[in-house]
Amino acid sequence: MTQHGTTTYSAKPSDIEPQWFVVDAQDMVLGRLASEVARILRGKHKPMFTPHMDTGDHVIVINASKVRVTGNKATQKTYFKHTGYMGHESHTPFATMIAKHPERVIEKAVFGMLPKTTLARQSIRGKLKVYAGADHPHVAQKPTPLTFASLESK
Repeated sequence: MTQHGTTTYSAKPSDIEPQWFVVDAQDMVLGRLASEVARILRGKHKPMFTPHMDTGDHVIVINASKVRVTGNKATQKTYFKHTGYMGHESHTPFATMIAKHPERVIEKAVFGMLPKTTLARQSIRGKLKVYAGADHPHVAQKPTPLTFASLESK
C-alpha cells in the first residue's frame, strides 16, 4: 500500500488473454507502422499493461512487400550485418532487402522499436508473424483487422 491507500495494479498470468490482430501494410510508412505494431506487441494499448509481464497481443502483418518509405530511404537506407571476423561487415541496401526478404524489413523495424530485453525478444519471436503477400495461415485464430487511422496514406 502506498501512503494514500491506493495500490498499483499488476497483471497476473491468469488475467492475460492475448488477442490476434491482422494489419495490412500496403502503402503504409515503415517506421510509423513498426512503432504501432511494437506498441501492440508490448501491450501498451491495454489498461492492464505491466512492464515485467507479457501483456501484448499477436500481430499478423500482411503485404509486407508493399510497405513504403519516405524521403531518400529507398535508395540510401542500408541494413548492417557483421560476421564476427575483422573487416567482415556487409551492408544490404533497402531495395535488395525488400525484393528478397520483405518480411525481415518489418521484423527489423519492429525489433528496433522494442526494448532490448528477454521479454521483448520472446514477444517478437512468438507474437509477430509477417508475410510478404496477402495470405496467411492464421485464419483459425480469427484475427481482428486492425487499422491505424493516423497512418493511412493520403
